[in-house]
Amino acid sequence: MDVSRQFDRAQWRTSTQCSSGGCVEVAVGQDMVGMRDAKDRSGPVLVFDASAWSEFVAGIRRGEFDLPGWSE
Repeated sequence: MDVSRQFDRAQWRTSTQCSSGGCVEVAVGQDMVGMRDAKDRSGPVLVFDASAWSEFVAGIRRGEFDLPGWSE
């Protein structure tokens, strides 16, 4: 079964920090989190289990994915 199908009727959220560039949308499913390209809503959904998503978000908050020299 395609687990991304559980997001067919999900409520997707986009960050308020999203500009006209590369934004993603996130939806919470049953023990999983889906992420998709906000510009291609009919495109593929990346699916993460809840623990992997929590680790990913924690890594973002720690700055693990910051690009060198990047500033807003």
